[in-house]
Amino acid sequence: MSFFVYNIYIMWNPSAGIRKILYNLGFFARTLRGVGYFIRHSQASFKILVMQILFTFVHAMGISTLLALTIGAAVNIIGSPLLTQFSQQQLIYSILITIILRELGPLLTAFIVIARSATAIATEIAGMVISHEVEAYISVGVDPIEHLAVPRFLGVTASLVLLNIYFAVFGLAGSYIVAQVFNSTPMDYYFSNLLQSLNIRDILVTIIKSIFFGAIISIGAVIEGFSVERATTEVPIAGLRAVSGAFALCILVNVVLSVLYYIVTAA
Repeated sequence: MSFFVYNIYIMWNPSAGIRKILYNLGFFARTLRGVGYFIRHSQASFKILVMQILFTFVHAMGISTLLALTIGAAVNIIGSPLLTQFSQQQLIYSILITIILRELGPLLTAFIVIARSATAIATEIAGMVISHEVEAYISVGVDPIEHLAVPRFLGVTASLVLLNIYFAVFGLAGSYIVAQVFNSTPMDYYFSNLLQSLNIRDILVTIIKSIFFGAIISIGAVIEGFSVERATTEVPIAGLRAVSGAFALCILVNVVLSVLYYIVTAA
């Protein structure tokens, strides 16, 4: 079934969509159940976890640095002159926290991981299914979920948390560099104002978003990888489904978590 036909089928067949959601939730629950066993017994799969963190976090640090510095600088360049006109210069620190740490940062790091890791995971596992490697695992008594899904779930989720922290640090640093160029702001004054604008809720919602995004990206990619059957032409389709599904779900979850944050904050 082609990617286009598949999406039309899901759209016009609600029961199929519900079954898919229930299957995904069940797969996620099965993956969570396998985390404990993985931590206790799966030394053989530990290398997969390490390599996943290396690929998802370490190799993505370059593009994350560039994006973070650019966005931090852009917020300061655009925001500071406008706020100065209204004598509200201090609001720039709250805006920086909101955009870089709480809203745009988590979503952009998720997009980076989707573009790099979701495709890689889905196509890798799809290739293993097509080549009957997954069947070989099952034949020797190795659970493919514990060996393939769990380390990727843990690796992508941990990497997203780390990448989000990294993005926030460099985004705020980029803003400080711009502040130095245009305003010569002392470092202690700049960062003390940032810390005053920062509260524990900002940090918590950022970490929660990273965990949710990591679970969505990794589990979705693994499920799409396992969903292929026989033809090698299904492998790129699995990658495309993993990317498009992760993009849509991450945006939706980001909106829901942001709305909940503002409801709790306003209460």
